[in-house]
Amino acid sequence: MAIVVQKYGGSSVADADKIRAVAKRVMETQKAGHQVAVVVSAMGDTTDDLLTLAKKVSTNPERRELDMLLSVGERISMALLSMAIRELGGDAISFTGSQAGIVTNDRHIDARIIEVRPFRVQDELSRGKIVIIAGYQGVSYRKEITTLGRGGSDTTAVAMAAALDAEWCEICSDVDGVYSADPRVVPAAKRIPTMAYEEMQEMAEAGAKVLNAQAVEFAKERGIAIYARATKQAPPGAEEPTDSTVVRKFGPNVPGRVVGVASEKDLFLLDAASGADAVLELLDELSVVGKQLHVATSGDGANSLAMVISRENLHDEARLRAKLQEKFGDTVKLEDGIGAVSVVGTGITTNYKNLRAGSAALATHGVLGISTSRFRITWLVPLAGVDDAVRRLHATFLEAEGEVVP
Repeated sequence: MAIVVQKYGGSSVADADKIRAVAKRVMETQKAGHQVAVVVSAMGDTTDDLLTLAKKVSTNPERRELDMLLSVGERISMALLSMAIRELGGDAISFTGSQAGIVTNDRHIDARIIEVRPFRVQDELSRGKIVIIAGYQGVSYRKEITTLGRGGSDTTAVAMAAALDAEWCEICSDVDGVYSADPRVVPAAKRIPTMAYEEMQEMAEAGAKVLNAQAVEFAKERGIAIYARATKQAPPGAEEPTDSTVVRKFGPNVPGRVVGVASEKDLFLLDAASGADAVLELLDELSVVGKQLHVATSGDGANSLAMVISRENLHDEARLRAKLQEKFGDTVKLEDGIGAVSVVGTGITTNYKNLRAGSAALATHGVLGISTSRFRITWLVPLAGVDDAVRRLHATFLEAEGEVVP
């Protein structure tokens, strides 16, 4: 029997009725002839609620204790789903991340998986059980509980799929795939049927919420196909599904074509007039990771630093600001009110055509900066104009030709 891994996000297990629906879907997958390992996120807004509670008792929660607290959410989901499957007549067992063999580095709050030892999972699958695994968490080689950062349950699922040599990995949420833009912002957005790993990774890094960037990186390294699907859809059958997005090697998208537009809003810009190395040393000390970085090494601005930082995994912003002020005074500035909009596609930076077209579309938006990679072009813009910038870029690159290239 082939092994498959399914991951269900927080919205899919948000209450008892939804957990029962997921249990039924998991049972259907097993009855179709598969061994099933299931990774679950915390119910609904549980993680955010726990963070809020932590901030009520501590202005600067210690990262280790945050991990101990936040890992509780997924444990609740895994136990309830196991109970629901048993209520339907199935045989299930739940494991924490550490029990499932998820071994990470020793970095709290945003750890990375370094090894998976799925021996207990394999044993229970061989006995015919459905194995439910708490996502988002693992254990370090020092035996400390760790969490994997926002979207970490995706990474758990893909890493487990690789370790189990699974046939496929299904990421289930309340949307039926990856869209060319957020449909809530761009009503004309369309689902992208197939994407290359690199395209999906860039979309995730640029703010798309359907898949986690680290999970896609893991899938790329191991060659695992990821299906992004809606929980309400039936599990994939013998034929390749056409009602979702599949992420795999060499997605059939035309080189040079934009396939999607993504955005981020919760950003700020760190600008240091000098002392780049000292600033970076402090950021390492505080475990702050930047998204885009520019260091000047010559000219009048030699040793200056500009960096974009996302608040998504930054749980101690007040401490960062206090430390920067204490050590560098007014030579380091933090600028709020910044957003980013990005276009993504294979080979879109092989010439400057797409860069020029996007910049022209955003000419009135007060662009603050531009960065590129092989698969992405990003414009920094004032926060208030992010949604309109997304609509303008989508209209420029995707609506003019009438469809997203499959």
